[in-house]
Amino acid sequence: MDFKYDVIVIGAGHAGCEATAAAANLGSKTCLITMDMNKIGQMSCNPAVGGIAKGQIVREIDALGGYMGLVTDKTAIQFRMLNRSKGPAMWSPRAQCDRGKFIWAWREILENLPNLHIWQDTVEELLVENGEVTGVVTCWGVTFHAKCVVLTAGTFLNGLMHIGHKMLAGGRCAEPASYHLTESITRHGITAGRMKTGTPVRIDGKSVHFDLMDTQDGENDFHRFSFISEPRHLKQLQCWTCFTNEEVHDTLRKGLADSPLFNGQIQSIGPRYCPSIETKIVTFPDKPQHQLFLEPEGETTQELYLNGFSSSLPMDIQLEALKKIPCFKDLVVYRPGYAIEYDYFDPTQLKHTLESKMVKNLFFAGQVNGTTGYEEAGGQGIIAGINAHLNCHGGEPFVLGRDEAYIGVLIDDLVTKGVDEPYRMFTSRAEYRILLRQDDADMRLTERAYQLGLVKADRYEILQKKRAEIDRIVNFVSTFSVKADKINDALEKLGTAPLTHGCKLVDLISRPQITIENIAPYIPAFQAALDKIEDRKEEVIEAAEIRIKYKGYIDRERTIADKIHRLESIRIKGKFDYANLQSLSTEARQKLVKIDPETLAQASRIPGVSPSDINVLLVLLGR
Repeated sequence: MDFKYDVIVIGAGHAGCEATAAAANLGSKTCLITMDMNKIGQMSCNPAVGGIAKGQIVREIDALGGYMGLVTDKTAIQFRMLNRSKGPAMWSPRAQCDRGKFIWAWREILENLPNLHIWQDTVEELLVENGEVTGVVTCWGVTFHAKCVVLTAGTFLNGLMHIGHKMLAGGRCAEPASYHLTESITRHGITAGRMKTGTPVRIDGKSVHFDLMDTQDGENDFHRFSFISEPRHLKQLQCWTCFTNEEVHDTLRKGLADSPLFNGQIQSIGPRYCPSIETKIVTFPDKPQHQLFLEPEGETTQELYLNGFSSSLPMDIQLEALKKIPCFKDLVVYRPGYAIEYDYFDPTQLKHTLESKMVKNLFFAGQVNGTTGYEEAGGQGIIAGINAHLNCHGGEPFVLGRDEAYIGVLIDDLVTKGVDEPYRMFTSRAEYRILLRQDDADMRLTERAYQLGLVKADRYEILQKKRAEIDRIVNFVSTFSVKADKINDALEKLGTAPLTHGCKLVDLISRPQITIENIAPYIPAFQAALDKIEDRKEEVIEAAEIRIKYKGYIDRERTIADKIHRLESIRIKGKFDYANLQSLSTEARQKLVKIDPETLAQASRIPGVSPSDINVLLVLLGR
C-alpha cells in the first residue's frame, strides 16, 4: 500500500469525522486513522445533539456542507426546539439520537466518500522536519506520510478514568488510552495541560417506575437540523424527568471523602456548566433538589441515560443515592458514572485556521483544544479539514468572523482568550446573536461553502430558490396596502387593536399578536402569494417572518458589526515589538507577546488588553 496522503486525520470522533469529510470532499487524498472503526462518531456521553447555542453550530456545520445535521436527523428519536418562549436569536434545536445508528450512519458516509481511506490503528508519534509536519507513526510501526495532519484525539491522550478510589487507564469506558503522542507533540514547544469531564450512570429501563416520573414529549413539525434532510423516520420516543431529594443528597455527602473531585485524586478542572452531582450539592448546599432527565439511548434498547447525574463517586454510593428517588427504588444499572482526565493543548498557540503556530501544517480540533461537546468539536473539525486541504492545494485561509457564525465565535475565543476550563458554547458568548440565528445559517454560510467547492450546485440552487421566495414574501408585505374597514374584524378576532387608517401589511405582521399564517386567510392576495411557494413552505414563511418582525434589531446589530469590521481590517501581526512598548500596560505587553494577534480587533478581545492599550496601538499605527 502507498501510505502517502495530502491529509491525515487522527481520531474519528465528531471533529475527526467532519475534518475527514471536508478534506476528502474538497479533493485531498485523505486518511482517517482510528483505534476502532466500530466507534466512528461515537457519542461518548449523552447520545444527544444540539441544545442552547450548540444547535446553531450544527446548523452551521450543515450549511457549510458538513454531515452532523444529516446524521442527527437520520437517527433522531426525539426532537425539540428549545427556548421557543424567547426571541428567535435564542431558539436552539436539540435531538436525542439512537447511539448505535448514529455510528453506522457516519461510517456509511465516510466509507463511501471518494479520496478517503480509513485505517484502524493508534498513532504514537508525530513526524516533524524543519518545523513542518511530515507524517505519523502508529503503534503497529506503520509510517504514514502527509502534507498536513489534523489531531482530533478527544479524551484519549493519556486518558485516566476514575470511580471512587479506583483509577483505570482509558479514553472511554472499555476503550484504551493513547500514549506517547502528547510527548511527541510537546517536544516541539506546544504546551499541554490536563482537563476532566464526566458521564452519568446508564440505567436498565426495565427497572424504572416510569409512572412516578413526568414525561417530556418531543416535537414533530418541519424543523430539522439539516437544511436538506427529509422528515425523520425513526420512532419518536418520550423522555422523562424527576428530582433528587434531601435523602439523596445526604447519601452523596457520605461519599464525598472518597470522591476523586474532593480528595485530591483529580487535579484537573472540569466543565463549569456541566457539573457532577457531587459538585452540585457542594456548590449549592441549600438547594433541596436538582432536576434529572432520563433519556433513551436508542430506538429499541432498554439502556437509558440519566442526564444531570454525572458522577465519579464510588459505585455503591451512586447506586444507594439513586435508590432514594422513588422512580429508581428498584434500580438496575448497566454501568456507573465515571470521570475521565485527559491531555489538551493550549489553543492560543493556534491560528484562526486551527493550524499550529509552532509546527507548520499541523492542525488541532475538538477536545484537544480544551472544548467540551460534540457540536463544538464538529465545528472545529470542519474548519480544520477545510484549511488542511487549502494548505495542501493553495487558496486563501478559510476563517469565519464573529458576526458570521457561532463557529467563528468559538474559534476566536479559543485562539484569543485561551481556556482555563473545558469551553462550552452559549448564546451569551456571541455579541451578534440576532445575526447568528439557527434559521438563517444557510443564508450566512452556504454561499461561502459553494465558492470553496464544499457545497455543490444542487445544494446552492436550493439556497437560491429559498432566498428568492423569502425576498418575494418580504417585498409583498412591504408594498401591499391594507384598508382599515377590510381588516379590522380580523384584527379583533386575533386579539390586536383595530386600525384607524390604512397601512402596509408589513406593519401588521410586526405586531406580536399577528403572524404570517394567522393573517393570510383574511387577505386573499397574500394567501395566494404564499400558496405559490413550492418547496419548504413552512421554513420559508418562518424565515420571512423573523426578518420582518426583527428587522430593526437585525439592522442595528449589522451596523455595529460593520463598525467592528474596521478594526478587523487593521492588520498588526509582525508590526510591533510588544515586549518593548513601554506605553502599553505590563499585562497588555505580556498578553500581546503570547497571542501575537492578527488584527487590532482580535487584540481588543484579549483579556487584559484595555481600550487605552488599543488607542496606543492606533496612535503608533498612525505614525
